[in-house]
Amino acid sequence: MLNKLPITGIFLFLSCFSLLAQDKDKNKELGELPKEVVIDSIIKIKEPINPLSPAKAAFYSAVLPGLGQAYNKKYWKIPIVYVALGAGTYFYITNNNEYKRYRDAYKSRLAGFTNDEFYLDSEGNQLETPRVTDDGLRRAQKLFRRNKEVSLLVTVGLYALNIIDANVDAHLMQYNVDENLTLAPHYKINEIDATGNLGLTLNFKF
Repeated sequence: MLNKLPITGIFLFLSCFSLLAQDKDKNKELGELPKEVVIDSIIKIKEPINPLSPAKAAFYSAVLPGLGQAYNKKYWKIPIVYVALGAGTYFYITNNNEYKRYRDAYKSRLAGFTNDEFYLDSEGNQLETPRVTDDGLRRAQKLFRRNKEVSLLVTVGLYALNIIDANVDAHLMQYNVDENLTLAPHYKINEIDATGNLGLTLNFKF
């Protein structure tokens, strides 16, 4: 009996020590809370959407072509706008002036005069027969009138396109492109029958 008591005491002491060691191991596995918790996060603040921005851009371009592009900070488009509008205006003015030349000469001949510019040579001498006939004057009027009308339509179209471009640019600048939401086409080959499958993939990250 006396020999069993020390052995029993030693066994109990080792058992307690083992339990304490296991408790420490469990604490290590669970991990202790640090004194200070630092959360590293990046908050991206997006600019608020201005619903009136596209309307402003369109209005500015309507008042002065190119001003809407400047409002959208697309300065490289301003020279393109003025070159396009300038070309349309140039062709309209040129065709209009030519139309007036032939119209005035035709009116002069209808009044019985023979002193229009087509009755004169390069040195200003009177000719017996005109360089351009009456029928030629009518055809020239028709040609240049059609050309000036087309030039006017093209110029007006370019002016409207300048307004539309400013409006669409302002819309696209505020378009929300979020990396957490993507829609992309995909193409996959079916390994069973070797056919291709085309579709769209929608990815959404929480």
